[in-house]
Amino acid sequence: MVSFQGKLTAGLNSRGIEVTFDLGDIPYDAVLVIGGTRRLGRIWQVKRSGTPIVQRLDGMNWIHRVIKTGLRHWLRAEYGNFILSSIRSSLVDKIAYQSNFSAGWWERVKGKTNCPYEVIHNGVDLTEFSPGDGADRPDEFIRLLLVEGSLLGGYEFGLENAVKLTSQVAHSHLGDQKVELMVVGKVSQATREHWENWIKRHGKNDRFHINWAGSVSHKQIVAIYRGAHIFFSADINAACPNSVIEALACGTPVISFDTGALPELLGDMGGIAVPYGGDPWQLDSPDIPTLTLSALEILNNLDQYQETARKRAESAFNLDQMVDKYLGLLLG
Repeated sequence: MVSFQGKLTAGLNSRGIEVTFDLGDIPYDAVLVIGGTRRLGRIWQVKRSGTPIVQRLDGMNWIHRVIKTGLRHWLRAEYGNFILSSIRSSLVDKIAYQSNFSAGWWERVKGKTNCPYEVIHNGVDLTEFSPGDGADRPDEFIRLLLVEGSLLGGYEFGLENAVKLTSQVAHSHLGDQKVELMVVGKVSQATREHWENWIKRHGKNDRFHINWAGSVSHKQIVAIYRGAHIFFSADINAACPNSVIEALACGTPVISFDTGALPELLGDMGGIAVPYGGDPWQLDSPDIPTLTLSALEILNNLDQYQETARKRAESAFNLDQMVDKYLGLLLG
């Protein structure tokens, strides 16, 4: 949300639109609620004043209902869902869903609302996030990339899939090339040790390894995307992950399971989304072999997929287009 807020604010300011983050800083022409807020009383006052309120929605918290993540995490997740749903059902005049998947999810679970909505995918600065000259990408090994803000609280499942994918790619017919899984994001020490021990048991002939990059700065992330051969989107039922859009803009093809918004984000050019192979809402064991075949397909045609990945970003995820759509929804 912080990244989106910064990009949208800069875009609106460049168009001569002033932005405030204080509901008491009146007058204003419209209010955008990014997700949820605890200030429901103040939002209600704004609604009574007649000022239009737009809510930006992605998905709902759900993994805590499938995996035991602790009582505190469960309560926080449910409270977050309650706040989002309360605002959506009672306080807003318009909704901006981040994907068609997100819109369908909300309507299926919480029902339709009487207010109009628009699907607005996230956007990216295509000048900042752009393909490099290949110098960042290693020649001596293949690099698969996983980027998540956090791989905690039940999201360790995505890391498990990434490690098993890397293992199968490494043990396929790649000649002498080894494979690296680069993991960007918060990972617990216990989780790291678990997978390092797993590699010792399964990593025959040291064919693959994990590069635990941890949390990185915004300045570093572009070079990281450019340095990968393939980006693996590990999140299951993701509403509209920024990391996918950023990878595409850098010309890095994406592989994923066909859950959430990934099929609509990748389209026919961004990469390959394969059938999950079970029930993703129950986090059944997925079809890693088919995912591996998608990685090999891209590696065997890398130049082509890199070119089409960038074209997909240019055609669908231009930041200026995103800002204009939000401006139209807010003031239209």
